[in-house]
Amino acid sequence: MSNDKLATTYDPATVEDKWYEYWIENDFFEAEVDEDKEPFTIVMPPPNVTGQLHIGHALDNTLQDILIRWKRMQGYSALWIPGTDHASIATEVKVVNKLREEEGLEKDDVGREGFLERAWEWKEEYGGRITDQLKKLGTSCDWSRERFTMDEGCSEAVKEAFIRLYEEDLIYRGDYIINWCPDCGTTLSDIEVEHEEIPGHFYHIKYDLKDSDDHLVVATTRPETMLGDTAIAVNPSDERYQDLIGKTAILPAVGRELPIIADEFVDSDFGTGLVKVTPAHDPNDFEIGQRNDLKVVKVIDDQAKMTSEAGKYEGMDRYECREQLVEDLKESGQLIEIEEHDHSVGHCYRCDTLIEPLVSKQWFVKMEPLAKPAIEAVEESETNFVPERFTKVYRNWMENIRDWCISRQLWWGHRIPVWYCQDCEEEIVAREEPTSCPECNSDNLKQDEDVLDTWFSSGLWPFSTLGWPEETEELDYYYPTSVLVTGRDIIFFWVARMIFSGIEFMEEPPFSDVLVHGLVRDAQGRKMSKSLGNGVDPLEFIDEYGADTLRFTLVTGNTPGNDMRFRQEKVEASRNFVNKIWNASRFVLMNLEDFDPNEIDELDYTLADEWIISRLNKTAKEVTRTLDKYQIGNAAQTLYDFVWNEFCDWYIELIKPRLYQDEDQITKETAQYVVAYVLEKSLRLLHPFMPFVTEEIWQRLPYEGDTIMTTTWPDETETETYEVAEERMEVIMDVITAVRNIRNEMKVNPGKEIEAILEPENNKKEEILTSNRNYIMDLGKISNLRIEQDLAETPQKASTAITNGIEVILPLAGMVDLEKEISRLKDELDEVEYEIKRAEGKLANKGFVNNAPEDLVAEEREKVKDYKAKKEQLLERLDMLRS
Repeated sequence: MSNDKLATTYDPATVEDKWYEYWIENDFFEAEVDEDKEPFTIVMPPPNVTGQLHIGHALDNTLQDILIRWKRMQGYSALWIPGTDHASIATEVKVVNKLREEEGLEKDDVGREGFLERAWEWKEEYGGRITDQLKKLGTSCDWSRERFTMDEGCSEAVKEAFIRLYEEDLIYRGDYIINWCPDCGTTLSDIEVEHEEIPGHFYHIKYDLKDSDDHLVVATTRPETMLGDTAIAVNPSDERYQDLIGKTAILPAVGRELPIIADEFVDSDFGTGLVKVTPAHDPNDFEIGQRNDLKVVKVIDDQAKMTSEAGKYEGMDRYECREQLVEDLKESGQLIEIEEHDHSVGHCYRCDTLIEPLVSKQWFVKMEPLAKPAIEAVEESETNFVPERFTKVYRNWMENIRDWCISRQLWWGHRIPVWYCQDCEEEIVAREEPTSCPECNSDNLKQDEDVLDTWFSSGLWPFSTLGWPEETEELDYYYPTSVLVTGRDIIFFWVARMIFSGIEFMEEPPFSDVLVHGLVRDAQGRKMSKSLGNGVDPLEFIDEYGADTLRFTLVTGNTPGNDMRFRQEKVEASRNFVNKIWNASRFVLMNLEDFDPNEIDELDYTLADEWIISRLNKTAKEVTRTLDKYQIGNAAQTLYDFVWNEFCDWYIELIKPRLYQDEDQITKETAQYVVAYVLEKSLRLLHPFMPFVTEEIWQRLPYEGDTIMTTTWPDETETETYEVAEERMEVIMDVITAVRNIRNEMKVNPGKEIEAILEPENNKKEEILTSNRNYIMDLGKISNLRIEQDLAETPQKASTAITNGIEVILPLAGMVDLEKEISRLKDELDEVEYEIKRAEGKLANKGFVNNAPEDLVAEEREKVKDYKAKKEQLLERLDMLRS
């Protein structure tokens, strides 16, 4: 217990760094294998080394930190593994740009080794930045176990995973249609391609039939790809074209002969029902080509320029070729029509360049054998999505998954562990670099130039971070992990790959639960972005409001799977809550200066004491229940309601008379004991949500321990439930609230004491009121209180309310100056009537109603409704005062 007094106001800047350093220095975040404890494990979704903390990271890591701090307090060996991702494409783009800007060089100018040196320098300079930022948020990761997806251990895991999959014939190399980004210069997986609708055209082109005067009309959105056509396809059941199947068409501008084939893929109802087949430049056409043994003619290269196969268009940019080809088709009379057409086009998720589908020799993972057990694991509830609706999203994608292209034409990343013999073309897959070819003994070997997709390494994250492929003590104890907390946007990118990788290499899914959260949007529901200028910088926010305010703002009202809106009023509410906790704690501590719980001989609980202990007990139960269900927002709201309303606004006010007197020592010490007990337990419950302010206050309470984060989580205790006290206290609180409401309505001076009459409906209620009249008089500011069943006569000029079977009667004569109040109400009534007349006049103006924005007209109508309701209230009050 610290003897320092709490400052008058809470200053996060002086508190947060101090306590985080204390926690780190004393290894409070570190977890150990302990067979006497149950493990609870979370692996952090590793942020990219290129990035910095954004509001999504703040939400994601706050949710994880709440869970890990809670489980640590529950007695688990709670391990939260932090780390960062090398993010091959994103980082390579950054390093390339830096190389150009600072040295005026390209990748090839410095060579692979020189480029990788610069990439590692980038990682060292910027990689730790987001780690430092996460610490500012209060994340209680085990930093001694921090990992990087390209550190030595993770690299060994990646190599081992590749080789095992290769040995099981689940990895192969072959020509396949892939998504190619000409700007990044690499392949992209399907889920790294973002599709968006853009305006375009349908070009209707005439294809002549061989040895015939007839022709076909085929429509395409990308005429430049027609140079790679190797067939025309129709649906075999399309009666219009039965006689064409087996005939030959002539490719315009090139003259290549194209067989007319039948394939089920063709949609007879779309366009003309005739489809040009370009296997080298369209995924669906590639599949048609595979089924029909068509030639693959590649007319666009890796730089999105036309190849020699494009004839006279060789060397042109793809769009330049399109423009020239369309002009040529017009001149030859083979362009029939150009039709406006919006269509979905794939863009690179990193640089927004239009994707070019290309046939290329790449490395692939066979997905069907891996997807099947991964689907079953979720269907059989070995892994559960929260909320459950994301199970369907996951299953639909996994059931329709294509083979995964894992090779990337980059230098930064895990280089593929394959060497090629330059003499006999033998393919060598090895854990260590081979010195000679096993087939011909040649030492003329060359390693594959490509690196693996970033998600290949991050898919191993739950077990590579625990030492796999080594059979470590940590791997045996902490795997499978307990829960993965992640955004809904990377279920396909990352979650699915971790599940099938975990089952493949560890024989069980990598986590029991997947807690999915939504995006953080602005107050208007828009996605936060630089272009809109509506983003929230978490670090600037922490500097201004403190980490606890940010954390509580992010979790309050947050429900699994749903997007949340970041509103200023939520920020203010969270900051006010932190200040409320601070001020209440200052009051409690000031009243504990002469108090030592170890010297108390006797306690004498009052109704208020039993009530607050019981409410605390039930709050602990409810918070635990909602956290168990990952309803973290509900847990936060439960704590807010208890601490603000029941503890601060009610209990502390109820015990002030006991604290301020010295005549009855037992009564005073009991109040001190209970208020300290409830505050300490409340701080424990709040700690996972607000770690800094709770630690600062807890350290000054009369309890033993090094830190609040290693105290025991408050569990529900049957002996601390007082149902009768809660029922009786509810009656008292309802009466006090009714008195306060009337005082407020009648504008009674807050410090003025008044008279009151209470008419209970039965003896039980009368006994409750009588035995607790001091509470009612103190908190209602009542000087004279009558409690009487079957009241003979109610005062004429009185304001009344009925609550919980009790009529509350406040005689007006002693409460307000009647003439003065009547005058005030009449003035208020005049103002309201003026506003009604003004608003109704506005609404009677057809020019306003017809021309003003709808929301403005609706606002005026709502004003009329509100003012009329207020008028009725004022008239009722005036009638009562005049009667």
